[in-house]
Amino acid sequence: MTDTPKDFASPPVLKRGKPTLRTISQITGFAVTTVSRALSNAPQISIETRKRVHEVAANIGYLPDRAAQRLKTGRTNVISVLLDPHEEILGYGISIMHGLATALRDTPYHLIITPNFVNDSNVDAVRHIVRNGMADGIIFSRTEPFDPRVRLLLESEFPFVCHGRTEFSTEHCYVDYDNFSFAYEATKWLIKRGRRKPLIILPPKRLTFSQHLLHGFMTAVREAGVAYEIPEEIDLDCPVEQIRSYMSARAGQPNAPDGFACGGEVSALATITGMSDHGLTLGGEYDVVAKRTSKLLSQIQPKVETIYEDLREAGEQMGRVLLARIAGDDSADRQVLLKPQFNFSDMTDQP
Repeated sequence: MTDTPKDFASPPVLKRGKPTLRTISQITGFAVTTVSRALSNAPQISIETRKRVHEVAANIGYLPDRAAQRLKTGRTNVISVLLDPHEEILGYGISIMHGLATALRDTPYHLIITPNFVNDSNVDAVRHIVRNGMADGIIFSRTEPFDPRVRLLLESEFPFVCHGRTEFSTEHCYVDYDNFSFAYEATKWLIKRGRRKPLIILPPKRLTFSQHLLHGFMTAVREAGVAYEIPEEIDLDCPVEQIRSYMSARAGQPNAPDGFACGGEVSALATITGMSDHGLTLGGEYDVVAKRTSKLLSQIQPKVETIYEDLREAGEQMGRVLLARIAGDDSADRQVLLKPQFNFSDMTDQP
């Protein structure tokens, strides 16, 4: 069989409707089987032929028949993402999806988003996807130490990667941010600034990264031998008004904290607003170190020290890890821990 094309100068008149393999065959002059193999990037087909076929497919808006592909390969070419409405983390969904899209570019995979609600592990959604074969892999976040979604997927031997770790002894795929280092370095910086009583706002206790943040914070305060405060009344999932109200009330009480480690930009802004209700000045009577995922905080509050978390990188790494898992590539990294990016100012302006 040859993959030599016909003359492209006068392409045949095509019927309207959904483009098919035969449509591409008529335009390029290649046999239908050659077109099919070229779209699958079969090594037997020349690079020039593959390039030509992909160009034509893109130009005419060709999409493969998923039902036919599934019957042939047993795969859906779908990756399901359980996306959380992270109000605390600015641009969370957009950044994660941008990274995932980058990883899946030039692959046959498509992303389908399923909303995941705060205070709900959404294990029923995972079970529905697995039982009905609705995807080839699943991505989700906000993991718990013994997350029921992870347990179900491990038992089902279903490909997945989570944004966050667990405490299961069975190894599984994850991409996570080193929250211990974030909390440790943030608290150390506050103490070096001369702050005598740091406070940290933690996520809900049921989430694994709450333990990592707590461990980093407590390590720093114990090394320095300073007082500290961990509020029970608020966490990172609380509405911004509740965090502001708490900070405002606390600022007016005796022995108030004077350094704040915030796990996101929203809680940092709520803290600053609450402290300003009592006339306290950022960089004067108190300091804030916040996890930064966008440029907003540094633009409107440049006196806040920030530690960057690259969510696009997290999304891209999750996509790559999951593709390797689906392909059965045991040589690829299955567990990725992304390090914080520090850029602290010097201490020449200590209070």
